[in-house]
Amino acid sequence: MDFIVILLIAIGLSFDTFAASICIGLTVKQIRFLQALKIATILSAFQAVMPVIGWFLGSQIKDQISHIDHWIAFGLLSLVGLKMIRESIQRKSEGNHSDPSKLFVIIGIAVATSIDALIAGVSFAFIEMNILISAATIGLITGIAAMLGMLFGKKAGQKLGKKMEFLGGIILIGIGIKILLEHLH
Repeated sequence: MDFIVILLIAIGLSFDTFAASICIGLTVKQIRFLQALKIATILSAFQAVMPVIGWFLGSQIKDQISHIDHWIAFGLLSLVGLKMIRESIQRKSEGNHSDPSKLFVIIGIAVATSIDALIAGVSFAFIEMNILISAATIGLITGIAAMLGMLFGKKAGQKLGKKMEFLGGIILIGIGIKILLEHLH
């Protein structure tokens, strides 16, 4: 799969983290650069490791389901995309009662925002994506998205985060459709 598709998947997967980072920026208005860098590093590390775990799991069952792997990749990416779209529409503007600068809270956010990357990693095994390049790209893009999200959170507010998460869902569904169409021709 070409690098543009990997980049688009990375961008799509980073929108959950971007939205969460906007909320962090809203909550911790006086966030310092090193504090933001620590948060972004943790978020991007989880986002990079989860697809590797998913890829490993998917690789274990790939041979048994190779005749429908493109349907599974399409289904998983579409489900993740639809979940992101639903969450962007349903998420209420609720106050954050936890301090997002605490390590335990950051790890909780990292796990929650990287579950989609785990699921995407399963589909990577079916479409034989280079997992190291994919994971590194996802981690890098997520780190950038997290830093930008915290900056935007200080300036733009929550509505931008919801729109970006919606767009991420659309991108993932589009990539799922592309994979399906490539294998059906």
